[in-house]
Amino acid sequence: MNPSTNEVPTEPRLERRTRRRFSAQEKVDLLHEFDELPRGTKGAWLRRQGLYAGQLSNWRKQQAESGAQGLESKKSGRKPKDERDRRIEVLERENRRLNKRIAVAEGLVDLQKKWSELLGDETNGSSR
Repeated sequence: MNPSTNEVPTEPRLERRTRRRFSAQEKVDLLHEFDELPRGTKGAWLRRQGLYAGQLSNWRKQQAESGAQGLESKKSGRKPKDERDRRIEVLERENRRLNKRIAVAEGLVDLQKKWSELLGDETNGSSR
């Protein structure tokens, strides 16, 4: 701790690292710069930039497949569901709910039939 201030120096190993993100233009520039380097200096350039040859290879493949748009960062996480898929889920939920109601209603009808048969037998037996 510095006696003149209340600042505590941070430890570099405890600092949180963040993933570097490159725009499509930065990727194109880095690929172009890498391609113009002489043969023996490419490894040193990669180390200075903090990049891996595999990253450049992936960028080249994305660029070949989709052009500059292929180099754009993609949103991470789950893909948003299609409106049709959401509608199907809602309908399936409603179908399950209605099937449960049908099962309960059928059970009540069966119970009423049995009850009326029981009462019918008792009233028939007592009236004789």
